[in-house]
Amino acid sequence: MRNERKSEIKVGLTVLIGLVVLLWVLGWAKNFSFDSKEKNVSVQFESVAGLSVGDQVSIRGIKKGYVDDIYIVDNTARVNLVLSEDTDLREDAKFSLMVLDLMGGKKIEIDPGKSSTPLDYKKIQKGYFLGDISTTMAMLGSVQDDLVDVIIEVKSSLNSLNKLLGNSEFTNDLQQSVISLNKLIAKTDKLISDNNESINNLLNNSNELVKNSNQFIVDNKDDITNTIQNINGLMNSTDSLVTQLSKFMNDVDKGENNIGKLVNDEQIMKDLQETLTQLKELSRIVLEQLKGEGFKVDADIF
Repeated sequence: MRNERKSEIKVGLTVLIGLVVLLWVLGWAKNFSFDSKEKNVSVQFESVAGLSVGDQVSIRGIKKGYVDDIYIVDNTARVNLVLSEDTDLREDAKFSLMVLDLMGGKKIEIDPGKSSTPLDYKKIQKGYFLGDISTTMAMLGSVQDDLVDVIIEVKSSLNSLNKLLGNSEFTNDLQQSVISLNKLIAKTDKLISDNNESINNLLNNSNELVKNSNQFIVDNKDDITNTIQNINGLMNSTDSLVTQLSKFMNDVDKGENNIGKLVNDEQIMKDLQETLTQLKELSRIVLEQLKGEGFKVDADIF
């Protein structure tokens, strides 16, 4: 009887231990925990591409949580993450969806960030999809036609280049051009070598000329400044003279000065014209008398 009771106790303990181990394994596999201090954060992705509930969430490659739920909101994928209590994320934390292994498994990798401000876990974070083999193949499929066209064009270009290089006339011309270029380079090198001393002297003389010019400017700085100032004064005086002459001519045109009044007075001009006419007539009479009997003067002198 006692042996049977011992056997029942052993069986019971074995079953209990088995249940505990089973619950522990299930909790580890499903990321189940009785700890109520876990942190929750929601991340929004354009596409999750095969991510499943229970997939790993890691920080710096270390597992720190799991995917709790995935659903669609406003045509975007919303992923709820459960993180361990010791997780410390900053405001600039980055959430990336990437490939876990070659079998196509996915995980979410978190860069905790370096900001001094802690992450607001109530705010929906933006996630980034880094792509995988399937998306890469899909992208290659979308550009397949373009790649074929590019390959055809490259092949055509290579064929044309081969034909061009296979042309003996072109090859000979190219060789002659290279030979001529080499000769030109050789002649240039020889010219420089033969005139190296002359070139150095020319450069030295140029440097000396520049140096002397600088020294001349420095030594005669005051004289040059005075000359420029005198030239400026002369230009100012010339401007003043031109201005005054222009004003004088305007006054003459308007009859505002003596010359202007004289020129613009019709009576004076008329008298002057009559005087010139009389003088011309007198000159004519004198010339006629000189050519004839001589110059006669008939005058009464009192």
